Amino acid sequence: MRRRIVRGLFTLHIPLLVIVLFALAPYIWMFISSLTPEKDLYTKEFHYFPEHPTTENYFRIFSKINFTSNIKDSLIVAFSTMILGLGISVTASYSFSRFRFFGRNFLLVQFLVINMFPIVLLLIPLFVIMRFLHALDTHFALIIAYSTFTIPFSTWMMTGFFNAIPRELDESAQVDGCTRFTAMTRVIIPIAMPGIAATGIYIFITAWNEFLYAAILTGTHVKTIPVALQNLIGEYEIAWGLLTAGGVVSAIPVIILFFFIQKRLISGMTAGAVKA
Repeated sequence: MRRRIVRGLFTLHIPLLVIVLFALAPYIWMFISSLTPEKDLYTKEFHYFPEHPTTENYFRIFSKINFTSNIKDSLIVAFSTMILGLGISVTASYSFSRFRFFGRNFLLVQFLVINMFPIVLLLIPLFVIMRFLHALDTHFALIIAYSTFTIPFSTWMMTGFFNAIPRELDESAQVDGCTRFTAMTRVIIPIAMPGIAATGIYIFITAWNEFLYAAILTGTHVKTIPVALQNLIGEYEIAWGLLTAGGVVSAIPVIILFFFIQKRLISGMTAGAVKA
């Protein structure tokens, strides 16, 4: 028994601990740097934790670069993209999963082919279209731009989740009086809620962290967090204190989202199974 415990300690627990620490190290460094006074960031003396921790960087980032407005812009774009993406990808993936029609497999393959190409290829056409529509530097421009590469992959991913749900549930719901639409909304979607939650997280994080489209299609009236943080990197100097504080603040909405989605991942299956 003792030998088994020692073996498990060196073959499982310690390697896992090393991997977790390796993954968390950049975030820990960012948080510690955000609490370090600006003048102490450039000293040669190394400290695992600042001798005089301060929240000055957080106050400065909200007062100096109007970070509240950047957070608002990112939230509007990310949530709108997630709602639009889920609204289209859920219904489209349900159709791909439950119906057989000409060109179905070809279209599914195209969703993967689209993601093989870099998103920068769409940048110039989207810029021309948004300029023609007078939509540059608006939330609408980013929402449409992000949807062009999040919806195809989300549809392909959600199709796999719906394929894992037996079709007999649709048939039994229709026998009980449901239409095809009510069977989807009241029976299938609750069961597929873990997959929908995972897809929503993917869309939100993609829109939240995207920089290239945000830098080209917006810049004055709309400025998301990645663009605002990029502006803190100057030609001769980098505002590390403000940069790390902004990084910590920008991670908070994603952490909160995971906190609530985690409950949905557990309750989605049980709620859907009871309704079925």
